Amino acid sequence: MAHDGPVKVIIIGAAGRDFHDFNVFYKDNSRYEVVAFTAAQIPDIDGRVYPAELAGERYPQGIPIYAEDQLVKLIGQHGVQECSMAYSDLPHQEVMHKAAIVNAAGADFRMLGRASSMIQSSKPVIAVCAVRTGCGKSQTSRRVTEILKSLGKRVAAIRHPMPYGDLKKQICQRFATMEDMNTHDCTIEEREEYEPHVAMGNVIFAGVDYQRILNEAEKEADVILWDGGNNDMSFYKPNLLIVVADPHRPGHELGYYPGETNARMADVVVINKVGTARPEDVATVEANIRAINPEARIIKAESPVTVDDPDAVKGKRVLVVEDGPTLTHGEMKIGAGHVAAMKYGASTIVDPRPFAAGTIKATFEKYTHISEILPAMGYGAKQMSELEATINAADCDLVLIGTPIDLGKLLNINKPSLRVRYELDDASTASLRAEVERVV
Repeated sequence: MAHDGPVKVIIIGAAGRDFHDFNVFYKDNSRYEVVAFTAAQIPDIDGRVYPAELAGERYPQGIPIYAEDQLVKLIGQHGVQECSMAYSDLPHQEVMHKAAIVNAAGADFRMLGRASSMIQSSKPVIAVCAVRTGCGKSQTSRRVTEILKSLGKRVAAIRHPMPYGDLKKQICQRFATMEDMNTHDCTIEEREEYEPHVAMGNVIFAGVDYQRILNEAEKEADVILWDGGNNDMSFYKPNLLIVVADPHRPGHELGYYPGETNARMADVVVINKVGTARPEDVATVEANIRAINPEARIIKAESPVTVDDPDAVKGKRVLVVEDGPTLTHGEMKIGAGHVAAMKYGASTIVDPRPFAAGTIKATFEKYTHISEILPAMGYGAKQMSELEATINAADCDLVLIGTPIDLGKLLNINKPSLRVRYELDDASTASLRAEVERVV
């Protein structure tokens, strides 16, 4: 049916790809009028406005952001003709539930592909993505950066967006020192991604406007490293696409959006954590990858866990704190901290649920598969204080911190704590080096 005027659109997102898709496809496209964003997954994101400074001259009032549960009502109110799905790490079935809701409300359902959403760089781009949250992108990205630097290349890492604060202040962010993270009021989740790069002497960019971010990064780099988030597609067209898969979740490489898209596009698939996974699960992941992408080169990798003082763990009652998104929408039941607790002989892994405060308690109620481990939720000052209160109330001898950063520097923990570290093993690093050298 023909319509007068531009097609009215709602972008369904979670403060990341939604803004990117708007910027690169909808913003200056007179065929479309974006009437709203909806938001999910991230607390307190709805009720804000995508500001006019970012939305452009066609949207002088900016664009309102609503909770996703308002979607059907918004479609009716605004006469919306199309809804564009723009967030990641969703089961295929959940994506189609959203499609059914949109179609039943009278609108078309759309997802932008790589040709509509990837920006071309003037420099070589290596993208590290994944089939699920928590597969091991971070240590893979760090290894790729080390390899590039050893080849004499200047590297700028660009991170998938996490714009949870004032969007006008987060248009283009550059992190080169720990102080930069304080300046930008970074959340725990942001620090988990930025701090390991900065600690290695790397520069990392993030924000909202990824064309502007790329322009800035290209000024000081020979190679761009896309350090992906969730299991999203790269925002930049890669010369080498490395995708990480997890044999602790066999079959997920075929069951999630857009993780399967990444697996199908990959030049290289790193099957990580093979040392702690069942051999039959590693074989399942490998067979699935070969079935959908027979040209992909497969690297089997380990990410061995270590602690500075293994004897401090033995025989202790241990509270394990793990990376939040890996446990929540990543659906993992354990992480590196739990592996370390078992490896180094903890007598007991303390159940954190009786001690959970505020939104931490609500997280356990929402994600019922989490039991023995505490997700490091920290999307803002309030949630960080509730995480701190939960840890301090726990009856344990030791806190094992399996997050990518040292929470002990951000929280006042009232009991002994140890960091768990994990890096990609040397054998897989050598294989990665050969792939990187092909490109640069």
